[in-house]
Amino acid sequence: MEAAGQFDYIVVGAGTAGCVLANRLSKNPDNRVLLIEAGGKDDYVWIHIPVGYLYCINNPRTDWMYRTEAESGLNGRSLIYPRGKVLGGCSSINGMIYMRGQERDYQQWAELTGDDSWRWEQVLPLFKQSEDHYSGNTEFHGSGGEWRVEKQRLSWEILDAFRDAAAEVGIPKSDDFNRGDNEGCGYFDVNQKRGIRWNASKAFLRPASDRPNLTIMTGCQVRRLRISEGEQGKRCTGVEFVGGGNEWFAESVKETVLAAGAIGSPQILQLSGIGAADHLQQAGVALVHDLPGVGGNLQDHLQIRSAFKISGARTLNKMANSLLGKARIGLEYALFQSGPMSMAPSQLGAFTRSDASQATPNLQYHVQPLSLEKFGDPLHDFPAFTASVCNLRPTSRGHVRITSNDAFAAPRIVPNYLSTPEDRKIAADSLTLTRKIVAAPALQKYMPEEMKPGAQFRSEEELAKAAGDIGTTIFHPVGTCKMGRIDDTGAVVDSALRVIGIAGLRVADASIMPTITSGNTNSPTVMIAEKAARSILEG
Repeated sequence: MEAAGQFDYIVVGAGTAGCVLANRLSKNPDNRVLLIEAGGKDDYVWIHIPVGYLYCINNPRTDWMYRTEAESGLNGRSLIYPRGKVLGGCSSINGMIYMRGQERDYQQWAELTGDDSWRWEQVLPLFKQSEDHYSGNTEFHGSGGEWRVEKQRLSWEILDAFRDAAAEVGIPKSDDFNRGDNEGCGYFDVNQKRGIRWNASKAFLRPASDRPNLTIMTGCQVRRLRISEGEQGKRCTGVEFVGGGNEWFAESVKETVLAAGAIGSPQILQLSGIGAADHLQQAGVALVHDLPGVGGNLQDHLQIRSAFKISGARTLNKMANSLLGKARIGLEYALFQSGPMSMAPSQLGAFTRSDASQATPNLQYHVQPLSLEKFGDPLHDFPAFTASVCNLRPTSRGHVRITSNDAFAAPRIVPNYLSTPEDRKIAADSLTLTRKIVAAPALQKYMPEEMKPGAQFRSEEELAKAAGDIGTTIFHPVGTCKMGRIDDTGAVVDSALRVIGIAGLRVADASIMPTITSGNTNSPTVMIAEKAARSILEG
């Protein structure tokens, strides 16, 4: 085994969190930092063109190519489960939507962990610290940070009409979803710079890449963490990994930080013998530290895609289904970095309640001026729009588990979507609300006709089953290395993100969320990494 060297800090995973951590930890030239990434450089052209997510997801060059197990809640279907395998991680292939979640999310984290530093008023400065918001420095936004946030460079008549229709049924218009209360309907802000994707690699890693104290190793697969046991207990002393045809060991003097995401971080812990004893025995891994919560508590947002055929309005379906339309789209982007090629996967958003008993919005809409049978399929050849809705606070819980001691074998991913009565009821209620919005006066001149799930589904039971037929992940897995109190048997890390029972080891990515945030999860992951870096550097 080759010696990769001795480092103060080793960061595993150069995704969103890893890029932030590498930047912050290496800022002090006295800190020797190693960043290990299984994927390659983010030099694939489609990463940087916003619509290029279509060519990055389910592409082994940029995606881990995971799949879920067949899900009973989805009527036996298995889903693709994209995770970024490239510098920038999921920020290189995601929807680019800048979303923090609700104030309520962080108050709940503080209550669950007993640590008030996770409250909204405490984490808001961390969001602002990274931010370079188009509105400048305000009460809720920051400027001059690395994480660029811009308005989208487009608008669509049919989306404006949906926004008007939402207002007609009681969902107010909003121009900012990121002030702690995201109720309303409006266009999403995005992580772009002049119509080009702004991923975590560009934002945080490139400015630090020339630092002599930062070593970046790509194409390297972690096999396991090395754990020693002495008089003062267990400690992580480094990382064993393979890459470039060699087997490597890198020693960490101070800390190792897992930032491999909600799938990768629990997988690495389990491969290292850290997890539930009975599961590790089944996978053929010797137990090092019994920590039953590793890989559990998986939460995700399931989007339920209602699609409506319309007439009398331009949609992407028609534009993209003719050679002339495609030429115009390409020319507009080449000249102005605007138009459909600058589109995030979803353009218009809405946050609302499935019923009056919800204290804060528990539904999120992603509305698009297009329709297709499923991701990866061609667009329909008639004008249409899609209104996807997801339950922001699902009660269903799944898990991620390795199936062997082979680091190259994909883990078993079981989200357990729609596995609780509450989730099935909210799914049915959300489809009913979508129909109510579409039936509002503002949309009637377009004569919307429901294609999916279909007007024949009427009862709550029928709609819940239909949701299982058309529901799909919106790519927000979290929670599999849950943060919690020391006496919480399901907790993997404490409120400072230190792995419980093992010194010198933290997890700092979306896997630490005890409950999923009420919205897209990428920018909360930036905040988590900022908070972890501060905690590490303050000792």
